[in-house]
Amino acid sequence: MDDLSPPGGRKDLDPGGRAAPAQPGVIGIGLAAVLTVALAQGSWQWFATYIGLTLLALIFCFYRLPAWTPGLRSAYVANLAAYSLVVGLCVAITLAPMLQRWAWLFPMPGTRRGCHELGRYESVRVEESLANLAGRERPVLAYAQDIHRRTAVADCLAATTTLWLPVYALGVAVLVGLGTWFFGRARAQRDAGRT
Repeated sequence: MDDLSPPGGRKDLDPGGRAAPAQPGVIGIGLAAVLTVALAQGSWQWFATYIGLTLLALIFCFYRLPAWTPGLRSAYVANLAAYSLVVGLCVAITLAPMLQRWAWLFPMPGTRRGCHELGRYESVRVEESLANLAGRERPVLAYAQDIHRRTAVADCLAATTTLWLPVYALGVAVLVGLGTWFFGRARAQRDAGRT
């Protein structure tokens, strides 16, 4: 027979018979985040931060986990895993440009020193390749050295932080997952104590 319920009036039920949110949007947000990582290079880096913040706002405003249920095979745990991983991915996208620029957020002194040494090497290499300008066009040579040095350092830091982004994303996902799970369990126990 045809379903005569009004649009939006029907809810999907989880195996326990309770209404579960039908929100496949987390998959779309995750895909958008992956696309952002693919495009977030060069001058688009800070735009990746904006997109990451926007995706986080969408997740926190519109996505609701189903009610907490015990057991590792419950729908709650599957939803929580997807939710946590997508939040971790969005946070990593948001932090990526900052990891490259702020030493306190990415405290890898050996890596940063190595990247700066690579920048110095690139500056010397440019000076040798433009040796015929050394006497006449010193400002042009200094400008070329500075541009090549900064580009080499930025590329080195971008490559290194990209290697560490999954660690940051996974760390955030674990923290979000554990915090949300404990909060949901406490809420379910509090609600059960009231009845």
